[in-house]
Amino acid sequence: MFELFHFTKSIFLKVVCRKFHPNSLIGKDFLSLRDFNDLEIQQFLWTAYDLKHRIKEKEEYLPILQGKSIAMIFQKRSTRTRLSIESGATILGAHPIFLSNNDIHLGVNESLKDTANVFSSLSDMIVARVYDQNFLTTLAKNASVPVINALSDHSHPLQILADFLTLQEHFGFLKDLKIAWIGDGNNILHSLLLGAPKMGMHLNYATPKGYEPDKQVVTVAMELSKQYHTKLRYFTDPKEAIKDSNVVITDTWVSMGQEDERDKRMKAFEGYQIDKHMTKLASHDWVFLHCLPRKSYEVTDEIFYSDKSLVWKEAENRKWTFMAVMLHLLKSYFPRNFKPNFTKID
Repeated sequence: MFELFHFTKSIFLKVVCRKFHPNSLIGKDFLSLRDFNDLEIQQFLWTAYDLKHRIKEKEEYLPILQGKSIAMIFQKRSTRTRLSIESGATILGAHPIFLSNNDIHLGVNESLKDTANVFSSLSDMIVARVYDQNFLTTLAKNASVPVINALSDHSHPLQILADFLTLQEHFGFLKDLKIAWIGDGNNILHSLLLGAPKMGMHLNYATPKGYEPDKQVVTVAMELSKQYHTKLRYFTDPKEAIKDSNVVITDTWVSMGQEDERDKRMKAFEGYQIDKHMTKLASHDWVFLHCLPRKSYEVTDEIFYSDKSLVWKEAENRKWTFMAVMLHLLKSYFPRNFKPNFTKID
């Protein structure tokens, strides 16, 4: 009877999963959340939740990607990204191969097109953490294996999936959550703009004048907001943006490659530090996110280390969401655990 129950449950989940996510993602590139609809993003989150439950809580051994190799191109240094990719790939049985600029001299001894062809014949997937989004576009165009964006100056979709999973776990739903972004109009905000409306979340964002997000991204986000019936508002005053928000998010004010702008940026972002006075304007159930590494001028210790801060869960979830993306781009997978509720149940 016990075995029959699990067999029936497995068949039921496969049917539900096919209905929930009708199109295979095998072979697709993961360059931006703009390229995925709401059901596909939910599928990534469902699978991340499922893997986390099965592997971490149930201690199941799932070498689903045994024999696969993952080529990692890193132009930028990293802590969470590299750890999450290498540990996540290893847990699923794949072999990650780390390559820095010093290892392969991209664009010096070999063109990016030729590199893409070589990598495609020697690995099953390419994960790239780079400066220019066009690098990823060119790589994906010429590669015959999936390419994953592990960060570019334009977007960071893996981080936003980790944020969504963290919020899903904390609140039990995503739809109608009110997010306040306080900070730079950077790659994190771009991915948030392209992902939050699809999950039914409202977004207020505040940046200093001159540090707004890309206009084309905002235009797309406004269209998505109309399509998914969410609110999207821009402010220059962070106190206005944070009012009644459930989620407060910030990030570095000085990204890698912007070190020469530090003094100018520090002056421009005066008044943008997340502190207890600012968070008093948020909803009573507010939580704080930061993709790390964090500086004290961005958010005070009192907030960063409080029980309102979900930054450590957020960091861990980088691994589970990457594993979900990697898995879906390489193989068909049907979660065994029931789909989380993305809409609040009253």
